[in-house]
Formats: sequence, structure tokens, C-alpha cells
Amino acid sequence: MADNTKLLALLQRPLEPTFYPKDGGKTVVDLPENYLTDRYKPIGQSLQTRFSSEADTRIAVRATTLPDIRFAEELPRRGDFSLFIPKHRKIAGDLIKLFLDQPDVDTLMSVSSYARDRLNPVLYQYAMAVAIQHRPDTKNLNIPSFFDLFPDSFVDPTVIPKLREEGAVVNNQRDRITIDIAMNYTASDREDEQRLAYFREDIGVNLHHWHWHLVYPGEGPNNVVNKDRRGELFYYMHQQLIARYNVDRFCNRLSRVRPLTSLREPLPEGYFPKIVRSLTNRGFPARPQNTILRDLNRIEDDVVLSITDIELWGSRIAESIDGGYVVAPGGNRIPLDEQTGIDVLGNIIEPSALSVNSQYYGNYHGHMHNLISFSHDPENRFLEGYGVVGEFQTAMRDPAFYRLHAQVDNMFHRYKRTLQPYNANQLGYAGVQIQSFGVQLNRANAPANVLLTYWQRSQIDLGTGLDFGPQGNVFASFTHLQHAPFTYRFAVNNTTGAARRGTCRIFIAPKTDERNTPLTMDEQRLLMIELDKFRVNLTPGVNNIVRRSEQSSVTIPYERTFRPMALSNINLPETEQFRFCNCGWPHHLLLPKGTAEGMKFDLFLMISNFADDTVNQEFNEDINCNDSHSFCGIRDQLYPDKRHMGYPFDRRIPTATRTLSDFTRPNSNMTNIEVQIRFTNTVIART
Repeated sequence: MADNTKLLALLQRPLEPTFYPKDGGKTVVDLPENYLTDRYKPIGQSLQTRFSSEADTRIAVRATTLPDIRFAEELPRRGDFSLFIPKHRKIAGDLIKLFLDQPDVDTLMSVSSYARDRLNPVLYQYAMAVAIQHRPDTKNLNIPSFFDLFPDSFVDPTVIPKLREEGAVVNNQRDRITIDIAMNYTASDREDEQRLAYFREDIGVNLHHWHWHLVYPGEGPNNVVNKDRRGELFYYMHQQLIARYNVDRFCNRLSRVRPLTSLREPLPEGYFPKIVRSLTNRGFPARPQNTILRDLNRIEDDVVLSITDIELWGSRIAESIDGGYVVAPGGNRIPLDEQTGIDVLGNIIEPSALSVNSQYYGNYHGHMHNLISFSHDPENRFLEGYGVVGEFQTAMRDPAFYRLHAQVDNMFHRYKRTLQPYNANQLGYAGVQIQSFGVQLNRANAPANVLLTYWQRSQIDLGTGLDFGPQGNVFASFTHLQHAPFTYRFAVNNTTGAARRGTCRIFIAPKTDERNTPLTMDEQRLLMIELDKFRVNLTPGVNNIVRRSEQSSVTIPYERTFRPMALSNINLPETEQFRFCNCGWPHHLLLPKGTAEGMKFDLFLMISNFADDTVNQEFNEDINCNDSHSFCGIRDQLYPDKRHMGYPFDRRIPTATRTLSDFTRPNSNMTNIEVQIRFTNTVIART
């Protein structure tokens, strides 16, 4: 076994003791006797003998100086862990540092083995995952997704007992049947918001949200937090998330989500999550309709704040945007300039450890999450934990998440409106002419510019996360939106007489809202969904370019989102392509749902001048998981596009430009076509 791969034994079945067999009973970790917890020390010898006899692989943990983890033991092992709670974030950052500071893999194995059975499992798994991804000696190790470890955060809990029964009774894995997860189990169709349950409760969507924050943690050592354009990425990833959600609302005849402009009005949207935390065996609390948000006085959680606090932070951020500068400690003014202003704002609003003045601007976004997630028990009177909005991996299930982030989005748009529209030089590319553009499904005789969506039933293996459950595979099936693969084709004439490079940018946006009312250009630009961004080499004359939908710079394929984790797979040749690859929008939700009759969209193509895009670093989108760089950047490198994220639609457009065609017409390097997305209400099994 490769030296660093032994760490993967610690990243399985998080509630089982470290000495318990891993990898379906094939691997056992041998601990020094003083590493055992007080519960198991008296029977340590018998445990080691009992569990090691059938193992193919034994990992000996070297005894080392025991780490001081008292700071992390402040969090109960069987309690909640939320990165929105400042105390928890601080503990997580310190634990990440502890793991990063270990001089080599053997010492990290020793220190982390000791910590594993004593700390909150979610805290431990998060800190270990971040540390592994940032250590030079472990960064290429493929870590399991949060779904592998804690499937109960993503699926209907009624299937868990069925899976345990199937695994316990049916020893032969080939004879085990697949347990189906009902598609709509949190509300009936009498609840309008349930029309978007396929989006909000999609496993891949919630995994994306978790993994993005894993790659971009808000707390920890500077080299872990301070990544290129981190604040802007926080803005753009969530802006695109809200745009996608709003467009799918139109597809389901619902209006755009209303920003949470007032924290003093009742929340009409209720949510009853029906998922259970395995750590506590308690369900996530529900939030009834018309809940009134109240000041929080949860002393035990170190969450004491008032609505007035959040309103004050919001007003200070708005005043700074309008004034064109933010206030640093000591009163120094930092301009919100055209180049870095959005990045500065992103780190303030989230906030991350990079906030220029956390005392003055506070915790605007994070504490809005807390205000909602504790709204059912604001004083801890009933000893209830937070709701689903309190954790990254579950927050997107709740309709209130989108209202919260629509409000955060409006703060960023407020800043963007202070910037001048892009001028002709910033938009054009002299000598580059798009002559034709079209899209077509990858099937014979498919009509041009018609895209197709449908339901797909897929299987997932939940065996890795079923603590003290059956060994081997136990499968469940779930139904999710999917689209038929398609291909873009366009012809570009390079009239300059010399080779040129460009960046192709493809966006899609609806033409009308939920009432079939045409959208204004300013409304449409805020609903532009980025589908792809890639580089092209243009020889003199006409260039015919073909690009497949699965090559999208935004998404990761199904196989990466739900790749099964096992120590026995680590040396397979194909593992290379999966390392550090779990960050990205799920490919099955690349397109909006559309409608049965065919919903009309504008598909936009632009080729910008590569000389103005480049950050002077080369990268290959086909290797090292660079293919989802639009939302996730590139590891250990600069964001691979000098332009602002969302360009050319991130800024206001002159009022004289009334339609998208008005916008593209003066620029030969742009074009737009009308496409339809047709939804077929049928379920097709993944093959």
C-alpha cells in the first residue's frame, strides 16, 4: 500500500472505532494500546486479536507524542458541527492547522488516528479532508465525498433500515436488491415549492455545495484560505446557483425567489426536511410556515446575536458599496475598485478569515444562516439543534436558503451597478467573425436547436457510510433530472491573416418569465447561466468548431459525483483522473428543466480576445480535473480567466440595448440563437 493511501482507512464509516475493520473487512488499523479510548482500553488485546485475523491488509500506527486536542474536544462527539457557527469554524481551522503541521505522513497517521475516536466525526472528517487536499505529500490522494461518509444527510431516512436489513440478511452481495428512494418525500403537491424539490433536494447539488466550501474553507492557515479570487468565486458560484434556481422556477410556473429584504417579516416558506443526523439519531428540526425570526440567545452554541446586528452589518456593507470603499481597522479606506472590489466584498459578506474588517462588517451571510436555522428554538429552550440551513451539505434543501442568497446576491449586484458598462473595446474582437452557430442532440435526424430533458433513475452504493452495518455494497436508487447529450457547432472566420487565440463563452437564458412575459435585457442578463468556457486556436480563414456538452467547464460527470470509495480501488489506473475532482456542478443539472411544450431560451456565444483573458499560465482542461474550473478554479494556480466572472453579463448594460440581439449585433465575435428545451415526463434507468 502506498505510503499516504493508508490515511484513507481513517476516512470510512466515521462512527466506527478506528480499530474496526475497514474496506469490507479487508483492512485493519493496528493502534498502540494507549490510543484506544477509555471505553476500549480494558479489552484492547482481545479487540486487536478479534478484528485482525481476517484482514488482507494491516496498517501499523506508529506511537508518537499524543497531540493536545482539548480545544477540539469542546465540541461533543455526538453533537452538532456547523461551519456557520464562529466557534465551530475556529475549532475547525485550528484542527486543520494541527494536521497540516505534522512533518510527514506517518506522523499525520498517528496524530489523526488518536484524534479520530475522540472528536466529533463531522469536524474530524472535514478537517482531515481539507488538510489532505492542502499537504504536498497527500494532495493527490482521492478522498471520499461527504455522501460516502454521511449518506443520511442526503437521503430519505426510511431507506436506511431497509438497507441494513438487506445487508444483514442477504450475505451474497449479488443477491441484494436495490432499495428505491422516493422522489418527493418531504411534501405533497399541495405545496407549490415542492415543484422545485428535484432541484433543492438533489444529492449532486448538495454535494457540490459542500465540496465547494471544502475546497474554499473560510477559516484555517492562510495558505489554505487565501486562494486566488476566493471572494469573487464565493459571489459567482452562488450567483449562478440563484440564476439556475430562478430559471427552473420559471420552468415550473413559479415566480423568481423573493430576496430576504426584511428579517422582521414572517417567513411564509416552511420546510419539513425528514432527514436524520446519524450522530445524534435525531431528525433535523422543521420550520413551520410563517415562522417569525427572533434574536438568538444560544449561549451553549456561542451564538448570541440580534436581528439589529445583521441589519447594521448589511447597512454598513451597502454604505461602503455606495461610497466606493471599505473601512479597514484604524479607519483606513480601501477602494472598491473595478479590478478587486468584488473579491474584497465577497470575503466581507461571507465572511471568511480574509475579511478586511470583521469587527466592523460582522458576519452578514453566516449569521443569516444561523438566524434561520435556529428560528424554531432561538433560546435553546427545547434543546433543539439547528435546521438544515445550518450545514453546507443540507442547506440547499430549504426554500429559505434561496431567499437568503437572493438577498446576498443583491448586495453584490448593488456593487456591480456602480461599475461602468463594458465598452466596445472590452466586448469586441476585431477580425473574428462568428458565421454560424447551432446545437443538436447527439442522435440521428435530431432537429436543430432543440434540447431534451427527462427523469433518470440511478443507483448509488451507501455501504461505506452505514456505520456498524453490513459489509460490502448496499444499493439504493434515486430519480433525478437529466438531459440528452448534445453538441455545439459553429463556424468562425478569422480575417486577420494570422493565427489568433480566443476564449469561447456559452450562456443560456430564458426569453420569458413564468407568465410568458418577455424579459428585459437587464432581467435576462441576471439569469444568464454559464454552460461552458474554453480556449480555441483560430487559423486564418474559416474555422469549424465542435464542442460536446459533456466537456462543460462548469460540471463534473455523474461518475465523479458518486464514485464509490474503497481502499481496494486506490491503485487502479483510472484513479488518477478522479483526484481532487469532486468540486463542480453536477452534470445532470447542466440544463434547466424546460417544459413539455418546449420552453424558449436564448443561447449566447462569444469569442473574446485571449490576449485580454490570459493570466499567463497554461493549463489543460482534460487533465488534473481542470474541467470544472468555472466554479472551482484550478488547484494551486490562478483562476484561468483574467476577466471578471460572469463576463460579459456581470455588469449593467446601456438602456438603449433592449434585447440580447441588440447586444450582439454590433459585435461580430458574438451571436445568439433561439433554442427550445423540451421536458419529457418519463423515467429512464441509467445504463
